Amino acid sequence: MTQPRSAQVSVSDTPWYHCVSRCVRRAFLCGEDPFTGASYEHRRGWIADRLQRLASVFAVDVAGYAVMSNHFHVVVRIDTERAAASSTDEVLARWTALFSGPLLVQRYMAEGRAGMAAGDVLAVDQLAETYRVRLMDLSWFMRTLNEGIARQANAEDNVKGRFWEGRYKSQALLDEQAVIAAMAYVDLNPIRAGIAETPEESDFTSIQQRLGREPARGEGAEADAYEDKVAALPRAPLMPFDATGRTEWAIPYAFDDYLELVDWLGRAVHPAKRGRIPSDRPKILVRLGMDAEALAEESSRLLKAFGSAVGAPASLTAARARRQIGYLRGIRAAARVFAGAA
Repeated sequence: MTQPRSAQVSVSDTPWYHCVSRCVRRAFLCGEDPFTGASYEHRRGWIADRLQRLASVFAVDVAGYAVMSNHFHVVVRIDTERAAASSTDEVLARWTALFSGPLLVQRYMAEGRAGMAAGDVLAVDQLAETYRVRLMDLSWFMRTLNEGIARQANAEDNVKGRFWEGRYKSQALLDEQAVIAAMAYVDLNPIRAGIAETPEESDFTSIQQRLGREPARGEGAEADAYEDKVAALPRAPLMPFDATGRTEWAIPYAFDDYLELVDWLGRAVHPAKRGRIPSDRPKILVRLGMDAEALAEESSRLLKAFGSAVGAPASLTAARARRQIGYLRGIRAAARVFAGAA
């Protein structure tokens, strides 16, 4: 049974999430359609670009992404502390960078508090608190991302109707093991799909961007006033890596270690090397207590083995108790891959 979004996204459990959105009927609406020969490759650039522009507004940081022909993956961290620490003026400035807001907010942004009645100021403060919650809401982030892409694609095709399947899918990443597994899974998507041989050749992925090899990003179609606002936003950088693990808003690993893991997994799951697991295990797996052979064997389908949450067995058991549910899919996969995790 489908769980309510409030049960799947709970920052009190974890700020880390893996999200997936698929095109309606899984059609080739973002890449090259092998049946018709039509190319929509530029739309992959729209998604990659919009992800980082929206991250400059929302308190949602992008750790990893992969934009495929008919779906995309993104790994994010919700920064509630940043949103909570923002002043009323900062919240309103962020929100109105995307949305105009009611006339009262527009007046406040133009004139400030001076000269406004106390009741109007109170109303603005209340609206700011509503916007503050939305800026750290994963559903608002994904909705703003997907709706804009759908409008652009429909305008380009001169059609109406759905572009994406129902709602996006999300998985809570409950611990460090889940985060590293999800990021590697996402960055290796093009290699598993057979459309790239190396991470640096994997177009529209976070690993390629971090290696400085990203392709040009597509221009939007028939931009309206709202899309002009989005295009004017700066692109937020991808989350940095921090080997000390002391910086909460950074990925708690060394980038070199992560590259080693992605390269190792990429070779391990390559079709020409199926069943031949390299013996030089990346040290990050040792530190995190992850079973190297099991991860290599499961990496191409790992996140599919889990449901709404990913993590070590103890993390899944704790999440199940918090949600007061009898079962969370993925216990067996967790026991295989994360067997040595604390």
